[in-house]
This record gives sequence, structure tokens and C-alpha cells, in this order.
Amino acid sequence: MRTLRFVLLLGAALALVVVMWSRIVDGMLFHPTPGVDIRPEEIDVAAEDVYLETEDGVRIHGFWLPAPGATRAILFLHGNAGNASHRLPNAAGLVDLGASVLLLDYRGYGMSEGTPSEVGVMADARAGLSYLTGQRGVPEERIVVFGRSLGGAVAVDLVQDRTVAGLILESTFTSLSGMVGRILPLAAPFVRGRFDSEAKIARLRAPLLSLHGDRDEIVPFALGRALFDAAPEPKAFEVIAGAGHNDTVQVGGRPYYERIRRFLDEVAPVEG
Repeated sequence: MRTLRFVLLLGAALALVVVMWSRIVDGMLFHPTPGVDIRPEEIDVAAEDVYLETEDGVRIHGFWLPAPGATRAILFLHGNAGNASHRLPNAAGLVDLGASVLLLDYRGYGMSEGTPSEVGVMADARAGLSYLTGQRGVPEERIVVFGRSLGGAVAVDLVQDRTVAGLILESTFTSLSGMVGRILPLAAPFVRGRFDSEAKIARLRAPLLSLHGDRDEIVPFALGRALFDAAPEPKAFEVIAGAGHNDTVQVGGRPYYERIRRFLDEVAPVEG
């Protein structure tokens, strides 16, 4: 009985350590800003607030930016900091390419309820895809998923084995352990398996466009390239010369958007 009791207590203690460690990692990884810092009307962007309910009952917020007459859509999954309103100018540029955009706020970000976690943000992305196919009536094969930075890991998880039109990854990484290993190699084993896009991307069935700044000071260029190399064909890699992590749109300029337009026209051609 003493041995059994010891084993049970040890198991409970280990489980508690795992839970606490996961929460510590989440606290370091996610940096949400509550509320809305930029309203669409303040920057002359046509967008409406939408609310979705996830499979685990969390109410999350997003911006719906319609493109007149468009029959294709983009699900935009942002990075680990701020909120969706900070990405409105970028999303508006994508609308100009002839695609409606759902710009999603993860749980705990912006006006979304809840607290962010790896499992949670993956569920949020699934809710976004369901919203596009359900409420907006966009066929899955006419949807391109765009994941930026941490959002790239969310996007890879979402689209594996799905029949979406395409996947765009910008400034993203192989895995959390790959990122940590560049800074603190001894800590990498403790986050193994977290946001492991490299292990999932082989199951990608959609065409891939990957973009990465060659001066990225946060996500090493080499990690973006390694994730791309692990993906199946068809795929294309675009270097944004001179861009860091947070200025790819500004540095890339018109060619940045034109490259995305070409990809959209390849995977989800304009109809009519």
C-alpha cells in the first residue's frame, strides 16, 4: 500500500509539474493586447466585427473584410503579440488582391474571451475556417490560410490533411524547440513537441508559398527555410531582401503583394 501510495503521489506531482510548466511556457509565448487599438473606420478600411464560438465554447472576435464580388477568401492568423486590429492595414492590402479576409483574434486577444494556449489557438483557427465555409459560404478549396510568425504554426496545424486552396507562411519557424534551441540549447528538450510544424508539414496537401525576411532578428531565416524544405511540392520560397521580422510588408512593398496575388491566382483563380 505504501508503494502504491508513493507511486500515485509521484504521478500526481509529475502531472502538476507538467501543467505548471505548460502554463509558464504559455505565459512567455503569448503576449495579447486586449481591446481594439485601431478601428477600421479610423484608417478607412471596410470591415465588420464578427464573433465566433469555438468547439470548446469560447467566444472569439474577428474582422471580416469583404472584397466586392470575390469568390475566394483568406483566413489570416497573426503572430503572438498585440491583437487583430494591428493587422488591419495588412489585411486591407490583401483585400485589394481580390480576396475577402477573415482576420481572427485568438482567445485572450483583442475582444476575444478566454486565455491563450497552444490547444486553444488551434481550436480558434478551426472555428475561423468553419465560419468561412459555413456563414460565408466559401468552399474550402477556395480558401487560402495565411499564417504569420506564430500564426504560421497555427496555420500548419489547421491545414494538414485539409483541402484548402493554399497555405501562405510568413516569417515562421520549424518548432518551438527549434527556436529555443537557438538561444538556450539546454532548455530545448523541455518544449519538445510544442508548435512542431516541422513534424506536421509533410502532411500538407495544399500548395505552399513561404515568405521570409533575410534580416529577421526574431525568427531566424534558417528556421523558415528548414520548414519550407520539409514541406512537399508544390511550393515556392520568396526572400524579402532587407526585411526583419516586423517590417516585411513595408520593405516588401508592391512586389510583396504582387507575389501573393500571383499565388492566389494560381491556387484559387478569379471566377467569372
